Amino acid sequence: MDASELRELLTPEALRLLDDLEPSAGIDDALAIVSRLRKQGHPPARVAAVLTQYRLRRRGEVKFGPFAQRMLFTAEGLEQASRLRVAAVHAGRFAAAGLTRVADLGCGIGGDAMAMAALDLRVTAVERDEATAAIAAYNLSPFPAARVVHGDALAQPLDDVDAVWLDPARREGASRLASPDDWSPSLTRALAIARERPAGIKLAPGMDRALLPEGLEAQWISVDGDVVELVLWSGALARPGVGRAALVLRGDDPPAELRAAADSADVEAGPLGDYLYEPDGAVIRARLIGDLARSMGGRMLDPTIAYITADRPSPTPFARGFRVLERLPVEVPVLKRALAARGIGVLEIKKRGIDIDPARLRPKLALRGSGAAVLVLTRVAGEKTALLAERCD
Repeated sequence: MDASELRELLTPEALRLLDDLEPSAGIDDALAIVSRLRKQGHPPARVAAVLTQYRLRRRGEVKFGPFAQRMLFTAEGLEQASRLRVAAVHAGRFAAAGLTRVADLGCGIGGDAMAMAALDLRVTAVERDEATAAIAAYNLSPFPAARVVHGDALAQPLDDVDAVWLDPARREGASRLASPDDWSPSLTRALAIARERPAGIKLAPGMDRALLPEGLEAQWISVDGDVVELVLWSGALARPGVGRAALVLRGDDPPAELRAAADSADVEAGPLGDYLYEPDGAVIRARLIGDLARSMGGRMLDPTIAYITADRPSPTPFARGFRVLERLPVEVPVLKRALAARGIGVLEIKKRGIDIDPARLRPKLALRGSGAAVLVLTRVAGEKTALLAERCD
């Protein structure tokens, strides 16, 4: 967002116009909205700024729910922002540790700072990009205990705060910054801050594990099956004895977390049982599959594949369960006959550890019928295998 667009957006006329747009209208009616606003006499720059925010608010509902309808966004800031439910979890950890004065260094559009301020934490939110800082100030305006500073996060004095939250910028315009040394602040500097005082550092979930330091708690977080972030916790924000954690947030279910001191040892592979379990991505990223399998009385389906098999049902929030109906060879004629015999017309195809394109396979199966099933294409003891199954949940 450039300065001229920001100035146009932050006028009373533009903000009032934005709030008056019907939030339930579809994004596809953009041309109709533009035409209507132009006929009402609004200048083109105002219409463009309002329409951009209208679209971003609609996208923002995925992360912020109904709160998105009173927020402002930048496209880049929205992409990097924590989901509101995840930000609330972060804020709760600061509050539980008794850390009431927090510096949010690199606050972006202010999503995490909003969650902290909602718990009455005193938040100093620092953002170097002028337009983004102005957006954050707007979003944090309902919270008197929060203030936004436009400046360099690394130049911000930290003498008057108890803890720090860092979300390093990992993009520059449309380009992703591959090297942690190029992030702002760099990973090296962020870790140095975390060694000096309690801190949380938000990182991408696919972070190279070789870069993870010793002595910090690494927590992977998934929301409705998608692994959304990795957070490194230090000082009073890190839990004693916890080096690896997988936090699973799913629907309206209570949060569930698997914790360990370190990566868990694997369990041995064994024969296919009546049930198959697909661990949540956070569990896989945290390398806690072995602990999960042991807690379920299960075993690995194959030494190199993250599927657990068990002889009895073992419901768990940390994995999706399937009851195995039939084991089949990965041969189209065989699969086609088996699906037709069961009247399967709705088929979910999952694959892991096998080079098959489900999109190309599906039309070859000539699905017909009203039945539904799951086809898992994987390896069992090194052998390519198709498992016809039904969901347990």
